[in-house]
Amino acid sequence: MKKVGIIVGNGKLPLYFLKEAEAQDIEVYIIGLFDTIEDEIKQHKNYKRFNIGQIGEITKYLLLNDIVEVVMLGKVEKSVLFQEMKLDYFGEELMKKLPDKKDETLLFGVISFLRLNKIKVLPQSHLLGSMIFSNKCYTKLSPSKEDMETIKIGIEAAKALSEVDAGQTVVCKDSSVVALEGIEGTDKTIERAGEYAGAGCVIVKMARPQQDMRVDIPAVGIQTVKKAVEIKAKGIVAEAKKMLFLDSKECIELAEKNNIFIIGVKI
Repeated sequence: MKKVGIIVGNGKLPLYFLKEAEAQDIEVYIIGLFDTIEDEIKQHKNYKRFNIGQIGEITKYLLLNDIVEVVMLGKVEKSVLFQEMKLDYFGEELMKKLPDKKDETLLFGVISFLRLNKIKVLPQSHLLGSMIFSNKCYTKLSPSKEDMETIKIGIEAAKALSEVDAGQTVVCKDSSVVALEGIEGTDKTIERAGEYAGAGCVIVKMARPQQDMRVDIPAVGIQTVKKAVEIKAKGIVAEAKKMLFLDSKECIELAEKNNIFIIGVKI
């Protein structure tokens, strides 16, 4: 039986991976980084809890179980990542060599250490290819010519925003940008757009120019659609080939019930 390791943060994304791995008869060895990860994941027979600073122990665990490929899935909580850091010897040595203490810097440091030990970190889309956005309209309702003009402006704004790593989501209406994502996250950005511009907004989410598929794939899921319904949005746009569409059937049904279009666009 093929084996793969999975380094797990918070959120439900790892559950989709586990379901697909089971369907393909792949044995998964799970490394949990936080106590707050999903209970269903903790109950897995091959689950083991580590601190991200225990890089030597994590690598030892993988190698002892003949794991040479891993996937990193789930949210890495910045607020607790360094507060709860427990370093083993190799973790201490790694921290000394890092140029800063950004969460992404630490993750890339971990990836480099694993690679030195002949363990490859796979893209987060591994086994989840069927969930990647395609270049198409998913709903019966499609954007009008005027909507496409608004979408074009939204794509340009979202790409500019992502280039400075400020966020990946913008909300537009009538060919104007009404809200840009900041530290508050996607949901609050959508709420703010609804307060400012009312009904008829279009939510546009794009990947970063140099998106590293191993550590961060943006996603659109049922929560985004619920927020769109809440503000009476007109549509949701996601970048094809670079983003995950989670619970797509449920999302499409809810969107169509509320006259909202969902499209993937190739940039």
